[in-house]
Amino acid sequence: MSIDFFSAYSMTIDGLPATSPTAFEAFNPATEEVIATVPDASRDQLELAVASAARAFPAWSARPVAERQALVARIGDAIEAHAEDFMRLLTLEQGKARKGAEWEIGGSIIWCREIAKQDLPVHTVEMSEARTVETRRVPLGVVGAITPWNFPVLLAIWKIAPALVAGNTMVLKPSPYTPLCTLKLGEILRDVLPPGVLNVVSGGNDLGAWLTQHPDVRKISFTGSTATGRKIMESASGNLKRITLELGGNDPAIVMPDVDVKETAEKLFWAAFQNSAQFCVAAKRLYIHEAIYDQLAEALVDYARTIKVADGSHQGTDLGPIQNKMQFDKLRNLLADAKAEGQRFLLGGEIEDRKGYFVPVTIVDNPPEDSRVVVEEAFGPVLPLLKFNDLDDVIARANRSEYGLAASIWSKDVAAARKIAERIEAGTVWVNEIHTFSPHVAFGGHKQSGIGIENAIDGLCEYTNAQTLVVTAA
Repeated sequence: MSIDFFSAYSMTIDGLPATSPTAFEAFNPATEEVIATVPDASRDQLELAVASAARAFPAWSARPVAERQALVARIGDAIEAHAEDFMRLLTLEQGKARKGAEWEIGGSIIWCREIAKQDLPVHTVEMSEARTVETRRVPLGVVGAITPWNFPVLLAIWKIAPALVAGNTMVLKPSPYTPLCTLKLGEILRDVLPPGVLNVVSGGNDLGAWLTQHPDVRKISFTGSTATGRKIMESASGNLKRITLELGGNDPAIVMPDVDVKETAEKLFWAAFQNSAQFCVAAKRLYIHEAIYDQLAEALVDYARTIKVADGSHQGTDLGPIQNKMQFDKLRNLLADAKAEGQRFLLGGEIEDRKGYFVPVTIVDNPPEDSRVVVEEAFGPVLPLLKFNDLDDVIARANRSEYGLAASIWSKDVAAARKIAERIEAGTVWVNEIHTFSPHVAFGGHKQSGIGIENAIDGLCEYTNAQTLVVTAA
């Protein structure tokens, strides 16, 4: 199927293209230029999308799971067939460099194929001639999915694949900052999935509110900020919707004095700044033992000076711009506050007057623990380095946050590092690595970093209800 990825963006409702009377603009964050006009779904169109998903649910959920798995695997095939166009469009609308686009699109393909191998568990409690008791998993119905602007394709697949394998149908709303790849995904899947199984609608905050409040939507799966997650939780309470919320993080990294400084500096740089630090699990507070603080800080700065920050479509670019003006302005305000507080920048800190939402790699030298640059989730390339010399103290500091998404520990003493990791209040704690994910490994947040699990069988079960069958012979 031939598709023009760079024009004619339409929604997908009941397997058909849909435009709208009103539209909004999508921008290239590297140039601030308008790159497309996008349908702004009306409430009536949201109603049509939900009704379509509800009609499709009985037949889809009744399909043998093997057939649903095969069709989810075909979603991966369809993405692969259009991979180059997806990568170019992803860089255009999101801003990330080519390597980041390859990682995201390649990951999306893998996720479809691996989630398609998963099956829902059945737990048999009792089995005799007289009586059987078993608990199985049954689909929920229509799922509303809302995805963010940092990884718009991959995080959509994290929701689509398990929801559909489990037997649900879906209405998917992408971020209004990055709707283009998601609309094209809906377009290419019109020939893969039965009508109504996956509906893709675009719009702003009103559309999100209509979706989360809708009485016929049985679950909301949302990835985004904690503040928005709270609103969704409140909205979903109207009919006790099931929810999965993957929210913010202010992820600590603890570096022990026995590490190889130069080797670890490069790993820590990417731990903090991958995707221009627009990453919920980026290392956002870097605690370094005072015995190696100066050496590691110098090595980080030296490595950072080799990194090219530019338009993601330009050859040789390592890091692209901030995706949107709202986040760019937040970062500009955060840097102004750090400067006003007299904090020392080891690198960066000054935003150039130029086109595009570019923020330089910025490293802040040991700011106070209660400063905004430490307490707030920057969600951009601003990293505080923090000294420590007492293990109990640094663990307490690492845990002193409303967030608990992820963390990392760096040490040659793996046994000691594991003991530290077990004391960290976070859903995922990496030791001597970071940002390794798998369709078969559970991922979720503690505290205000979220509710529920994505990936693995736990994540698949998030799209189901448990049903216990008790059968006694007559």
